[in-house]
Amino acid sequence: MQKESREKLGLLLGLVGVICFSLTLPSTSVAVEYFGTTVVGLGRTVVAAILVTVVLIVRKEKLPNSRQFKSLLIVAFGAVLGFPILTSWAMESLPVSHGAVVLALLPLATAGFAFFRAGEIPSLKFWLASIIGSSAVIAYAFHLGFGGLQLADLALLAAVVILGLSYAEGGKLAEEIGSWQVIAWAVIIGAPFFVIPVGMSVSTEMLHAPPQAWISFLYLAIVSQFLAYVAWYSGMAMGGIARVSQIQYLQPFLMIMFATAFLGESISLFTIGAAVIVVLSVIIGKNAGVSKKAALPEKS
Repeated sequence: MQKESREKLGLLLGLVGVICFSLTLPSTSVAVEYFGTTVVGLGRTVVAAILVTVVLIVRKEKLPNSRQFKSLLIVAFGAVLGFPILTSWAMESLPVSHGAVVLALLPLATAGFAFFRAGEIPSLKFWLASIIGSSAVIAYAFHLGFGGLQLADLALLAAVVILGLSYAEGGKLAEEIGSWQVIAWAVIIGAPFFVIPVGMSVSTEMLHAPPQAWISFLYLAIVSQFLAYVAWYSGMAMGGIARVSQIQYLQPFLMIMFATAFLGESISLFTIGAAVIVVLSVIIGKNAGVSKKAALPEKS
């Protein structure tokens, strides 16, 4: 495949991945109403693990070593445990458009952790962009919370920090074991610990949940927890990380659009304005200069 065609395909796959991720909060909002936080937040991993296991066996993927396993634990803590359970809990009380504005900080959080993991020092421009973006999110949350932050807002902010660390760790590890393999092994690692709490939370009443609830849950398990990562990581590998990652700026606006189209949420100009400010601060922050830490002199 020619370089130009490969890059175009990479951009297309990256767009597919972002669209899939953008449907995660709307799907969570629907599923959690009928299945609860534990089943939606952790149960999706148990289902995804079955699919992932089949793929890993068919492809005869090599087992990660002990050092890689430690990094995978961090990825699993963020992408498999922390983010799903925190967003599932938050979506019980917050509209999707609200969550979209808060999660718009994710690329900036990822960049920040990536800087530190690579031994780099973010510039003043990065920190100013971070402060502006964070302030816009907090002001937005205060406005909708009538003068105070809700616990659900704090859960979403924690989800951003945890997933940012997970993405940074996963991106570093992907250079060794492959891109989508990172989330695949993370799902395998996390699933066994979730079987008991999910099993205890399952009830016969869930069998009577409407079709849209089951479709939403299966979407979260099969697409959001695995296939979306395959498209996203494959796109960055083919089209270039820096170029394809820019598509992620569309995600909060896609979330808002899907919330309007599928959930009937009314979107205010204040919400759109807050999202624009946050996304602009993320763009500025991700493009800010970075300097390397000075190497320590070797001892004679």
